[in-house]
Amino acid sequence: MLMTRNRRYLYLAAIVTSFSLLSGCAGLDAGRDMISGLSEYIFGDDDNTDPPATLDENFHAEVEIDQLWEQSIGNGADGQFLKLLPGVQGEIVYVADHKGLVQARNAIRGDVAWEIKTDFPFSAGPGIGVQNIILGSSHAEVVAFDRVSGTQKWMTQVSSEVMAVPVVAQGMVFVRTTDGKVIALNESTGALVWSVEQNVPALSIRGTGNPIVIDDMLVAGTANGKLAALQIKDGKLLWETTIAMPSGRSEIERLVDLDADPVERRGAIFIASYQGGTSSVSQTDGDVIWRNEATSSYSGLSTDLRYLYISDTHGEVSQLDQRNGAALWKQKDLHNRKLTSAIAYENYVVVGDFEGWVHWLSINDGRLLARKQISKAPIETPPVVVNGTVFIYAKDGTLAALRVR
Repeated sequence: MLMTRNRRYLYLAAIVTSFSLLSGCAGLDAGRDMISGLSEYIFGDDDNTDPPATLDENFHAEVEIDQLWEQSIGNGADGQFLKLLPGVQGEIVYVADHKGLVQARNAIRGDVAWEIKTDFPFSAGPGIGVQNIILGSSHAEVVAFDRVSGTQKWMTQVSSEVMAVPVVAQGMVFVRTTDGKVIALNESTGALVWSVEQNVPALSIRGTGNPIVIDDMLVAGTANGKLAALQIKDGKLLWETTIAMPSGRSEIERLVDLDADPVERRGAIFIASYQGGTSSVSQTDGDVIWRNEATSSYSGLSTDLRYLYISDTHGEVSQLDQRNGAALWKQKDLHNRKLTSAIAYENYVVVGDFEGWVHWLSINDGRLLARKQISKAPIETPPVVVNGTVFIYAKDGTLAALRVR
């Protein structure tokens, strides 16, 4: 069976990640040789790949989209796959680029409230705390900046690159690193509170899902297909459950990373795996409530009161029933357009794609209602929706605020 170009891209990213963990020049040289040999196969100009869907030029929008403002934020992701996205608190939106620029802007008008330039190669964040915003870097740094002034408060060195947005809760900052560690830092000082190491397979997809805080518990997925709950105060393991079991002969076929962020609703935690389907588990003990093995995702999912909305590995958006995981509708018109996670709000589901388009779907049946292009660069991080305003951060640094009229 021939792989789609989208899937091939993920496989190369996985291979790059695995070789980035090798130490010494010999290991790196071997990795480069192998990657060079695979490049033609993965990105070759063969005619057998599954192309992305072409947008209908005769599409008639059912709703109008207003662009409230648009700004350029430095170099954005600087051509890399990172987890930099807007962080919104009150009337301020915080955002950073990979070159070390950090900005706070008025969320309504887009005006700059403050701006600082640093030398940190930011890779994830910001997470927002009571007094600080927190960013992670590709050089294994966690950095705190004052929310009001932008002044750097502290910097803590961790074990490896930070590819999940830091989570701030109960006076602590929770960080996931690419070498499998979950780290808790003091929010005020950056001092280490505790650290827990999780197993990482030899080959994994670049990226890590954000952990979530539920009461006194921190829940995080792993690259080996497991979901774990840790006690916030000391990192003690409360429960661990297997979401996806590796299968297949090759390491690539056995990828089951939980790179999607888990979400919680009424005592159930929902999580998607790459190649391992979507599951619901009990918040209390991690028991699996249901599995939908037909719907896998590496980008993420969201919830409303009754349903889940998920962008799957084929670039198709589905609505699933929270009670049993049954698919209620599937939108296939955006097939293989490398969608962001599908974010539900009000009567809409919004996603971004690889050509800088933002699409609005009906929450009722998934039909396309509207679209707007904010950039020609990919949108890889999820839309952030606050009070009906959709904030989009494209890979080239374009930051836009959109709203349904």
